Amino acid sequence: MLAHVYDAVRACRQLDEVIVATDSEEILSLCRRHNWNARLTSAQHRSGTERVHEVAAAVAADIYINVQGDEPLARHEHLETLVSLMQKSAIEVGSLKTPCPAHDVSNPNAVKVVTDIDGRALYFSRATIPFNRDGGQPQYFKHLGFYAYRKAALERFCALSESLLERSERLEQLRFLENGTAIHVAETPYDTVGVDTEEDLKRADALLRA
Repeated sequence: MLAHVYDAVRACRQLDEVIVATDSEEILSLCRRHNWNARLTSAQHRSGTERVHEVAAAVAADIYINVQGDEPLARHEHLETLVSLMQKSAIEVGSLKTPCPAHDVSNPNAVKVVTDIDGRALYFSRATIPFNRDGGQPQYFKHLGFYAYRKAALERFCALSESLLERSERLEQLRFLENGTAIHVAETPYDTVGVDTEEDLKRADALLRA
C-alpha cells in the first residue's frame, strides 16, 4: 500500500522532495530496502499534522503536503491540484474534495465537507451534511485526506490544544476551523479509498487490481 502512495507522490513533478515520515522501525526498514527517502519521527504525535510539523522543523520549504500512507488510490493529480491551490499566497491550509458517491453519503468513515462560495471549508463531519430537510437533491462532497500547509499554520496548529469539535468528530482539521484558520478546499474528480477498515482494504485492493 505504501508503495502505491509513494509512487503517486513522486510522480508529481512540482514537488522538490518526498519524505516518508514514520514512527515505525518496520516501515523505516521497508523504505531503506526500496531506497525511499524516509525519516524516523516521534511516537508521541497524535496526528499526521503534528508529524509533518516535526519534519518541517528540519526541512525548509514554502509548502508542506501531507499524504497519508493509507491512501493507496492517491494520484499525482491530487498533489498537482493542491500545489496549484497553494499558489495563492494568502492560503495557509489547503485540502481536497470530490463529489460524494451515493454509497458514502451516510458512511461515517467517509468525511463530508461543506464550503462557502470561495471554497473555504465551513465544516467537516462524519455525519451527512448538508442535511436534506425537504427531500431535494443537495450536492454532497467527500473530503479527501490530502493537506497542504504553510509552516506558520503548522506551528499554530501544534501550539493549540485539541479542540472540542476535533474531539467530538475525531477529525484533526476541525482544530484549524475552531481556532479561526481557514482551510481552502479544491475540487478533484478523482475519488480515493482511505483504508480505515478491513472492508476498505478489500475495496481498495479490488480497485487497484481492476
